[in-house]
Amino acid sequence: MPQITELTQEFVRRFGGAEADVRVFHAPGRVNLIGEHTDYNGGAVFPAALTFGTTLLIRPRSDRKLGLASTNFPLSREVSLEGLAFDEKDDWTNYPKGVAWELEQRGIRLTAGYDMLFHGEIPNGAGLSSSASIEVVTAFGLLTMEGKPTDTVQIALWSQHAENEFVGVKCGIMDQFAVANGKKDHAIHLDCDTLKYELIPFRSGDYKLVIGNTNKRRGLVDSKYNERRAQCEQAVQDLKQAFPELTLLGQLTLAEFEANEHLIPDETVRRRARHVACEIDRVKRSIEVLERDDLAAFGLLMNASHDSLRDLYEVTGAELDAMVDAARQVPGVLGSRMTGAGFGGCTISLVHQDSVERFISEVGEKYGAATGLKADFYVCDIGDGVREWKGEA
Repeated sequence: MPQITELTQEFVRRFGGAEADVRVFHAPGRVNLIGEHTDYNGGAVFPAALTFGTTLLIRPRSDRKLGLASTNFPLSREVSLEGLAFDEKDDWTNYPKGVAWELEQRGIRLTAGYDMLFHGEIPNGAGLSSSASIEVVTAFGLLTMEGKPTDTVQIALWSQHAENEFVGVKCGIMDQFAVANGKKDHAIHLDCDTLKYELIPFRSGDYKLVIGNTNKRRGLVDSKYNERRAQCEQAVQDLKQAFPELTLLGQLTLAEFEANEHLIPDETVRRRARHVACEIDRVKRSIEVLERDDLAAFGLLMNASHDSLRDLYEVTGAELDAMVDAARQVPGVLGSRMTGAGFGGCTISLVHQDSVERFISEVGEKYGAATGLKADFYVCDIGDGVREWKGEA
């Protein structure tokens, strides 16, 4: 957690009033360990919450307005809760605005306005779910302030719907779900179709999760994300010849897909669907190997996931491939893959603790030589989901 005392002082500097009335909430970022581009296909994913994320300081005000400010961006806004609408000029504040809009759409009329100061530790645009973290902490904070139930599964769904319908990014449920429901030292096995989930212990032993940020920015709205979704929807239409009730690729087993993929006439669409079917199967196998603490086998599945995302789904790009290639050359690395939507963002690698310093040095050097960009690295732990901060250590 960041320094709450300094953040509280900053809140009062921006909004006035007394420190005593300010409440503090925190939602993590997330990293997906395996299972990429399966969430919106109704398949399985395997994310984990991180120990760093977004802190929200909040206090009620007497009018029905939101005062929105951030320690990360100069832009701040004061907006009325009446007639909330997306505005490109409002930049990052569209995320908390969207959540407030969503709650009102759901019949949860806010009885007050709120001043809100956000402090983000997640690199913006890195693919570690800064937007989902903002949404979930906003929903949890507003519901708590209003004395309403804070069902974290419901919060994830509402946050996703706000991003889909208010912001206009057709993201799946994984990011918001992991941010809302994470647990320390556990990954989440989530079926994105049914929202059934189980917490799987992630016993990494002498190995560390190292996130590598390519610092190649990518915006989801401007990326090929929606194009990939459309291709998967086309594959479903083609496969309905064999499965008339099919609505999502994730409803098929790998064997069922392989027996019927010839029904997809477009070769590109077929490759996209093949990635999804194989990736869902890799999630299932990942849980099996982790339950017997076979980290080496999990590393191989991570590698296979990246290769599929590169060759079949084509969402990696030169920067992610360069970083993964460099990572796999370092002794002590069990596996490395892109994580997130792709087209830039981050990699996740499983690295022996004795090799972490060498990993950061060598991968950073090789990546810089290959791309001209400077990478950042985060040795991370798996943390808890959204909660109120009450002065505990």
